[in-house]
Amino acid sequence: MKKVLITGAGTGLGRGAAISLAQAGHQVIATTEIWSQVSELRKHIEELGLQDRVTVDKLDVLDARDIAAVSGWDFDTFVSNAAIGDCGPLAEIPVELVRRTFETNVFANLELTQRVIRTWVDAGTAGRIVIVSSMGGMLTAFGLGPYCATKHALEAIAATLRDELAPTGITVQTINPGAYLTGFNDRLADTTFRWLDDSVHFNRAEDVKARFAEILADQFDPQDMIDKMVEIIGAEHGKYRNVWPPATEELIKQVQETAWTRAV
Repeated sequence: MKKVLITGAGTGLGRGAAISLAQAGHQVIATTEIWSQVSELRKHIEELGLQDRVTVDKLDVLDARDIAAVSGWDFDTFVSNAAIGDCGPLAEIPVELVRRTFETNVFANLELTQRVIRTWVDAGTAGRIVIVSSMGGMLTAFGLGPYCATKHALEAIAATLRDELAPTGITVQTINPGAYLTGFNDRLADTTFRWLDDSVHFNRAEDVKARFAEILADQFDPQDMIDKMVEIIGAEHGKYRNVWPPATEELIKQVQETAWTRAV
């Protein structure tokens, strides 16, 4: 049995993984960004009869008090899953939106991860850090560049921590989901149209919407990814990098191979 802390459990894959991990017999601290999500998730957990296995609490990765509270929680597996995204064509997106995405997805998550590491090192806990990256951590897609850039940064952080922490017994894994129909990818696309303006920008809104529609047309059933996350997180041992589904892993390998021979 693992004792799992997971961030970003208010919605999507994080919520599904938190519930399914508990149903698989693990103890879970499921954290959400805002209090209304805490209340709703607690009610749902009670309806499922999982209140003895799941503790729901608020953990906004941008809130210093929330981060400080983590040191008092009992867990041996940390799943860093919380993420946001402001997107659109990278050539024109306001840089402050990119900076905001980096602040949450990279800097705040790194600060929280450092807190977890120090707590474990001081206690002599050989825990495991699971960083939920994305297929976007190893390739890019039109309009999703700001989000992909943050996930590329997380890939570097994860690989560095993996090697740095080896002497402590703390292990690191990444999970790289493909495109799953949780609503998150569609919300990323929607953020574009809060700033994109045909009277100002050379990327036309109609064209951008068409590109997004093409990219988002083929998304997988999220339960498939949730089941895989439970398998990976709950295992005693496993691979460092975990891309799912297999078709996404093959796509990433093809894109990376092509980059070595692509001409300009």
